[in-house]
Amino acid sequence: MQFRPCIDLHEGKVKQIVGSTLGHENVAVVENFTSVHDASYYASMFSKDGLTGGHVIMLGPGNEQAALSALHTYPGGLQIGGGITAQNASRYLDAGASHVIVTSYIFHDGILDMERLKKLVQTVGKKKLVIDLSCRKRNGKWFVVTDKWTKFSDFEVNADSIRMIEQYCDELLIHAVDVEGKRSGMQEALVTDLANWTTIPTTYAGGVRSLEDLKRFEQLGHGKLHVTIGSALDIFGGDLCYRDVVSYCKK
Repeated sequence: MQFRPCIDLHEGKVKQIVGSTLGHENVAVVENFTSVHDASYYASMFSKDGLTGGHVIMLGPGNEQAALSALHTYPGGLQIGGGITAQNASRYLDAGASHVIVTSYIFHDGILDMERLKKLVQTVGKKKLVIDLSCRKRNGKWFVVTDKWTKFSDFEVNADSIRMIEQYCDELLIHAVDVEGKRSGMQEALVTDLANWTTIPTTYAGGVRSLEDLKRFEQLGHGKLHVTIGSALDIFGGDLCYRDVVSYCKK
């Protein structure tokens, strides 16, 4: 189990946002935290602590320069997502990203577009691609949600679909959308399912808020899943000590 840090960017600033409030008309975006530090500050911190595989996520327009500054600060140490396409992916890899992360580009109009997925693999290579299968539960099953998590796709996340999608990427990133950013505890059923279904490096994000949660996560995931923690960390305005998380995961 590794701790995979995150740098979420909104309007050019490092923020922690309840992701499910993005992209809705007439709904205010819920911001848990806005940092006085820029993206490169956090990239430098993660570099010094030897944390790899963290992700920079661009939440909407106006974040490109902040994202590039983070990548330049920690070349090879960060993945990047948010508006990634086959047309722009190489730019971010050339700027220092270890991988590009995609969801909405390959899931559009409610379906998985295999043509776009294959084009992306041809453009950047499987070893540089992370597929984000962020999902919500509907009728007792997990489904990928897209377009800032506002739309259900028809892509059910299960053992068979994971096995298929793993053929096209190096890693998976999966946000538990209903609990992400809320510091309300993880979705234990999803953690358990992912541990049973995945065979490539997989990072779970959503709801981990304490060292007790982290220990529980390690148990449920049998130590094979990686974890992202955002709003709960003290470096992002929360109560959970970042240093304690780094130390625990390095053990």
